[in-house]
Amino acid sequence: MEVTFLQNIWFILIGVLLIGYAILDGFDLGVGILQFFTKNDKDRRILINSIAPFWDGNEVWLLTGGGALFAAFPHAYATVFSGFYLALILLLVGLIFRAVCMEFRGQVESDSWKHFWDKAFNFSSFLITLLLGVALGNIFVGIPLGADMNYTGSFFTLLRPVPVVIGLTGVFMFIMQGAIYLTMKTEGDLHNSSIKWAKNSWRLFIIALALTTVLVAVLEADKFSLFISRWGAYPVLAIMIISLVMIIPSINKGKFFQAFLFSSLTIASMFLIVALTIYPNIVPATDPAMHMAISRVSASEYTLQSMFIVALIGVPIMLVYTTYVYRIFKGKVKLDEHSY
Repeated sequence: MEVTFLQNIWFILIGVLLIGYAILDGFDLGVGILQFFTKNDKDRRILINSIAPFWDGNEVWLLTGGGALFAAFPHAYATVFSGFYLALILLLVGLIFRAVCMEFRGQVESDSWKHFWDKAFNFSSFLITLLLGVALGNIFVGIPLGADMNYTGSFFTLLRPVPVVIGLTGVFMFIMQGAIYLTMKTEGDLHNSSIKWAKNSWRLFIIALALTTVLVAVLEADKFSLFISRWGAYPVLAIMIISLVMIIPSINKGKFFQAFLFSSLTIASMFLIVALTIYPNIVPATDPAMHMAISRVSASEYTLQSMFIVALIGVPIMLVYTTYVYRIFKGKVKLDEHSY
């Protein structure tokens, strides 16, 4: 296989893994944020138990994506992980703390104890979502890089207006995904609340998306022009708009799984927009001369080829396992003595 072909395949595979993570962990992070708005302990337990069988499996997609980036594009991995060091430490703390919250809240029969861990669970879910969105925003607009491919900015450089607004847009997008997921897992008053959450978050997401589009067009005009000049931009935009529009009619008809698929398609389209804009770079720089193109920072042809063979075996296994787990735990959430 040609090395150019392998470089492009790995660019696509890493994108697929990150999209899979955003769709799957997106709903459980959204549920974690929405738990803040629940009214009683039973509802809070139902929300935690709706994601309990899946959340750690969902994070495998992020770990696999990070591992694939390390092996296929080691220079890009080193630049991103050193440049985003403080943000990634906060992300790691959030991921660990979120798991601790779920395990600890039921260990002591005390309202104040549960209240503390519930609030920590909500905050860590929000923090993780915001950090992931800001990181994606920085990759979209580019980061300051030196000739040695090292990040030359600071932590506060990452908090530029466009990446922060993209981060907030990601928060509303994951809340929408989580709320739609809950419409499939809840009953009674909590089910009605989930429908309201889904509709309200859908509206907030559209407002945030419109604000992001305007800011990118004004502050990052070169990125905006680059995206609309790409041949694949218009089908992706059409898919995203149609998916977004179809979410509410699907909910109104009680077709909640269909609404979840449309929401997932919206998330995938958002990632495709970023991929189409940055390609053929995997880490764009603010100075175009410093872009980290996939042809410049990839591993050797032998490494890419060996990993591709491993991926052909491993990815189908991961997909089958994920499908199997979701089939086993499908349906409404029922609390019992073994529940969180």
